[in-house]
Amino acid sequence: MYFKSFFDKQLAQMAYLVGCQQTGEAIIIDPLRDLEDYVMAAEAEGLTITKGAETHIHADFSSGLRDVNRKLNAEIYVSDMGDTDWKYQNMPDDTVYLKAGDSIEIGNIILDVLYTPGHTPESLSFMLTDKGGGSSVPMGIFSGDFLFVGDVGRPDLLEAAAQMEGTTDSGAKDMYHSVQKAKQLPDYLQVWPGHGAGSACGKSLGAVPMSTLGYEKENNWAFQLDDEDAFKKELVLEQPEPPNYFAEMKKINKVAVPRALDTRVYPISSTEFSELIIDLRPKEVYQAHHTYGTLNIPMNDNFLSYAGWFLDYDKELTLIGSKEDSDEASRQLLLIGFDKVNGYASSDNLDNLTVSFNIEAAEFVELYRNKKKSLNILDVRNRSEWDEGHLKGAKRVLMGDLLNGDIPFAENDPLFVHCESGVRSSIALGALEKRGFTHAINIKGGYGEIEKIMNDKLI
Repeated sequence: MYFKSFFDKQLAQMAYLVGCQQTGEAIIIDPLRDLEDYVMAAEAEGLTITKGAETHIHADFSSGLRDVNRKLNAEIYVSDMGDTDWKYQNMPDDTVYLKAGDSIEIGNIILDVLYTPGHTPESLSFMLTDKGGGSSVPMGIFSGDFLFVGDVGRPDLLEAAAQMEGTTDSGAKDMYHSVQKAKQLPDYLQVWPGHGAGSACGKSLGAVPMSTLGYEKENNWAFQLDDEDAFKKELVLEQPEPPNYFAEMKKINKVAVPRALDTRVYPISSTEFSELIIDLRPKEVYQAHHTYGTLNIPMNDNFLSYAGWFLDYDKELTLIGSKEDSDEASRQLLLIGFDKVNGYASSDNLDNLTVSFNIEAAEFVELYRNKKKSLNILDVRNRSEWDEGHLKGAKRVLMGDLLNGDIPFAENDPLFVHCESGVRSSIALGALEKRGFTHAINIKGGYGEIEKIMNDKLI
């Protein structure tokens, strides 16, 4: 048997290639849309990807399963379990719909289908047995977003991101029963999860790429709580707010994925700029000179995590940066289903220039101690961070709501903005600028640095 995992750093997402070396067949599980790495890996081992499968309808990335069928002429497998209101639509005619107890054969390798709802109503896991290796007992499970290292999948995304009321409670109940069923499986099973640390599909995912079921039974919090109500309460507690793009991903992956896969972008003039502009340059460069009203989301490993908060899938987007960075940004945006980048401009061709304003945390603390009642403070952290501690008198607006949500301050007043470390608040300054807040000031180092100086939780 051939086995290879693929980790996408931007999405903290895992895909898996499994091949039978005796027959030359392979299957790709939970693929992204860019299939090149999977195909190259298979070909290097003399394998052909003849099948593809996914564990559930994903919320955090654009599924490549339909591309596996269309581009590789491979048979694809999806769940037919769960709520009738949440079924795959517009799938290829030869799609195989899976029920609990079904199996997928890849040469001498068997994937048995387990129904593990909770994260979503249709979620499946695949239990692998390598009969070609002479074994009749399973080796491990591809657990998708059911079971992670140190955590289980969050049940609230359908309600929080797709506005399906009441699904959080039913999902938490399903997850409890899925965990109870998993307790009956052998401890020796390896666990190959759909995500690692950094994913918003859970709240405490480990960075270790795989585990064993026995280890998770001993160390994963979800296996320690036998009481259903206590389990459900802990499961939904302090889950991070999902990025805005999750709602669009659910719709796209359920109904149909855009066919375009050209990630190249071309130079345009300032007269062709779209309403939303993202500047890819490092924040220090952006803050020194940038076009008024542009958002600064630097081209690094966190680009996709932050960009997804601000996208409007019905409108075009312009990029500012190098050709190389713009092409990479376009490629990454396609991973979350966004294909409306209308072009890029280099920083040499910018006009309507302005600068960003920063204040050292120590200087802000001095102001805060003397004038806390009169300072306008905007906290752009998520709810769980706020609940752990925040500045008295501060108002919280989630970063992703800054372009369209209510901001409880006057546009012309000085406004001190912070997150936990100074990264998100730097991005927030561009969104505020676009909304007409001309006196927003970023607190360098954020709440973490303020707390060190104050030596208190400040709440």
